[in-house]
Amino acid sequence: MRLFTRPQRALSQLRCTRNGYATTASSSNPAVPQTFIEKVVQKYAVDLPHHKVVKAGDYVMIRPAHCMTHDNTGPVISKFGSIGATRIHDPSQPVFVLDHDVQNKSPKNLKKYATIEAFARQHSIDFYPAGRGIGHQVLIEEGYAFPQELTVASDSHSNMYGGVGCVGTPIVRTDAAALWATGKTWWQVPRMVKVELKGRLAPGVSGKDVIVALCGTFNKDEVLNAAIEFVGEGVASLSVDDRLAISNMTTEWGALAGVFPVDNTLLSWYDKYVAKLEARSFRSSMSPSLPPTPEHPRINRSRLAALTAAQITSDPHAVYSTHLTFDLSTLLPHVSGPNSVKISTPLPALAEKRIPIQKAYLVSCTNSRASDLAAAAAVLREGKTGVASGVQFYIAAASSEVQAEAEIAGDWQTLVAAGARVLPPGCGPCIGLGTGLLEDGETGISATNRNYKGRMGHPNAQAYLASPAVVAASAMKGYICGPDSDAFDAQRQLHASVVSSPEAESAASSSASTSAPEPLLPGFPSTFSGPLLFTPQDNLNTDGIYPGKYTYQDDITLERQAEIVMENYDPSFAATVRSILPTQPTPSPSSSPSPSPGITKHGVILVAGFNFGTGSSREQAATALKSAGIPLVLAGSFGDIFKRNAINNGLVCIECPELVADLTELYAKDGARGRGGKNGEMTVQPGWDVRVGMEDGKVEVKTKGGGGEERVYKVRSVGASVQELWLCGGLEGFVLKTIRAS
Repeated sequence: MRLFTRPQRALSQLRCTRNGYATTASSSNPAVPQTFIEKVVQKYAVDLPHHKVVKAGDYVMIRPAHCMTHDNTGPVISKFGSIGATRIHDPSQPVFVLDHDVQNKSPKNLKKYATIEAFARQHSIDFYPAGRGIGHQVLIEEGYAFPQELTVASDSHSNMYGGVGCVGTPIVRTDAAALWATGKTWWQVPRMVKVELKGRLAPGVSGKDVIVALCGTFNKDEVLNAAIEFVGEGVASLSVDDRLAISNMTTEWGALAGVFPVDNTLLSWYDKYVAKLEARSFRSSMSPSLPPTPEHPRINRSRLAALTAAQITSDPHAVYSTHLTFDLSTLLPHVSGPNSVKISTPLPALAEKRIPIQKAYLVSCTNSRASDLAAAAAVLREGKTGVASGVQFYIAAASSEVQAEAEIAGDWQTLVAAGARVLPPGCGPCIGLGTGLLEDGETGISATNRNYKGRMGHPNAQAYLASPAVVAASAMKGYICGPDSDAFDAQRQLHASVVSSPEAESAASSSASTSAPEPLLPGFPSTFSGPLLFTPQDNLNTDGIYPGKYTYQDDITLERQAEIVMENYDPSFAATVRSILPTQPTPSPSSSPSPSPGITKHGVILVAGFNFGTGSSREQAATALKSAGIPLVLAGSFGDIFKRNAINNGLVCIECPELVADLTELYAKDGARGRGGKNGEMTVQPGWDVRVGMEDGKVEVKTKGGGGEERVYKVRSVGASVQELWLCGGLEGFVLKTIRAS
């Protein structure tokens, strides 16, 4: 059993921050081999002890090259102001890109966008307005995500930067505010996973098929909360666009980063990209007196030369917790779903069923680049029949640059002439915003990255994911299928294997979790106590906890968040919590000077399955639970982004897989999670009361009835760093305290 906390040393680093980079250890120490990702993080770690070599598991302070926020910039501005900050620490670090709700022309949304732009101008921050494109694509095009750098974003799909050899990882809104104010935030370096790609893709198979198949083949959390490095002879044959699609969806696979190497394929791509940028300027050999062509500030010949001369590679004996192999040459096109990326089916098997669709989507940062639009256009040109009757086919380029390129190639016009409905460059249907959402009972196929229940529209809709070519063919035929020109051996067997896994490491970690009692800071509760609720579901994602349609309504109060929490998973959840919420008075954690042993925090204790909170970076998934009266969540394991949001907002998260197993056996339908309770209920009320000791790490459960059985489980105690953040009301309060102290 493990508790997701930051150790005391991370807290001391937060307290002792100072301006500028600290002396960092040399990553060339032969005694401590590092992976590519560990070496990049070493470059951007600050305040490290002398000769410290960054390794997986370390908690470090990082000063990333850039930090992107999008429509959520508005709430980050509010947080920035509420912590007392008035000056951006480094105006070149933040980047604002408006991309999520760009179809919304209401006065309220336009005012929000105007406020964000005004803030950017006031503080000299790079700003890209609605219509320029999706933030992740813009960061690639404009060089904010660049090879061998560390760039973060307040969005879960920042993994995409790994497609160009940049370590991209998600942060949350509170982290973004802390970065604006101090230039730094905390990060735990994830465990490292090696994914070895062999062979090369057959014609008609794409990078999207690779990641859809990976998600469905290795669907037992092999890469959960890990940082992936793609290696092997198969990497060189993958285009950069294929790599971007694969890295993008390592988020859905469960990873915190998915990085490809800096190789000749990537360097050649950048060489052509620089040439394209240079071609935009007028040059004439007849006028030697003209000054040199202006360089792009981040993508230019000098920077490319420096990258080529100093390439980073993993050391020969670098440590990986898991090694997976995947033979590209054995891969058929795959389709994900319905409503889960953990289910993937070879296209020939699914095409036989002729599953009718009503909507098709070629949108999002995953697969709406020029090559994707070209692949879809080629299918429609060959078919010559256009979009099928009864099907709505929506397209949106990943950026304005992409759309311009597709228009020059004629692909955009082909799609429109075939009947595709044009949306502006932006997230739109992928995040469940704007025109064209799935309605009750509809089925859709999409080239996006998530098909979670309710994400792209109604919770009763069915959503599948596939490559742009398959999406276009399905839109043309009216059912899920591939292009007529593609003929595949349906009997081809996919070759994939786990060479090594972290099971032994996890077992050792679990046995080591019975640590000594953790001293409590004054004012932190010694006990969390209350009635128990059980959600018998693994991978309960943030869309289930807090629906996407509310995410960018920035004026939603905490009280309203409490009313809609878990709406997509169980519409009755909020009412259930209210009906059993203890009425005992709870002392204010920030104002109580009394010794910790005298404080009990009452509330409903939620017990969930494994990988609870997987999905997007929306912090409301944590704040909504806390606002509903849930001060602590016990689970088999947590999604890392949710864990980060929870810690940053004072929601305590503790792993207790043994309790989850017992509840599953006793109360889950057929003794398995994923099917609700024994009577089909999504949230189970076993009638148990639970007490969680913060000092001794004991979870004491009293089962139903006056003479009920008592059960005791052992968990890891809450560390001092989490206690301090809780006492400050979260990271926001901690930064405020730090600013005031300085």
